[in-house]
Amino acid sequence: MTKLSVNINKIATLRNARGGNMPDVVKAASDCEKFGAQGITVHPRPDERHIRYSDVPAIKAVINTEFNIEGNPIPKFMDLVLKVRPAQATLVPDAENVLTSNAGWDTVANKSFLTEICSELKSHGIRASIFVDPVPEMVEGAAECGCDRVELYTEAYASGYSGDRETAIARYVSAAETARKCGLGLNAGHDLNLQNLAYFIKRIPYISEVSIGHAIICDALYMGLEKTIKAYRGELEKL
Repeated sequence: MTKLSVNINKIATLRNARGGNMPDVVKAASDCEKFGAQGITVHPRPDERHIRYSDVPAIKAVINTEFNIEGNPIPKFMDLVLKVRPAQATLVPDAENVLTSNAGWDTVANKSFLTEICSELKSHGIRASIFVDPVPEMVEGAAECGCDRVELYTEAYASGYSGDRETAIARYVSAAETARKCGLGLNAGHDLNLQNLAYFIKRIPYISEVSIGHAIICDALYMGLEKTIKAYRGELEKL
């Protein structure tokens, strides 16, 4: 069954907008786990506009489910990951000035760099996942870098879902089949929500994990965090 990893970045964004420690992101991580999250995801950026680097060890100390740290593997990020040793590190090619993740890795052009990073992560017992667009060539390239999983960047699927979901999902099915042939585990994330999640998992039922943050926090404004997490778990369990 596909696991739900809750990205708590937006909770940190709310905290940082006012200063102080309200809401408390460490407590939020613990509560998400209590409410049914099967993993916690954070994405510390160099400008620390949401999750701060200092938040990460504190979160790791209070959760028992899988911890996933995602980000661009610059030296500061790698130092943090190797110190905290999460279950998984997801490598995302974010430029410093982007608002949110907006592309996967070119795993062919960056093969040498990604191979080195994946090797270092795995030598420390950390699962290495590479964020990729739904392009078979990029999935194959990721496999050649020695990662354990790829995370499919699902923005294009989410954008196209309401118009023609069959067309929107087609590239993802192809990329997912390539990942399986390469022996890679499979994650997915970005703009998945209560409307499009179940169909995505129905068509690709061997997804190991989805990472969802923005939509969960938006829904929680109306439903409450506990009911929202349970609703997302329900979508994953429909199959």
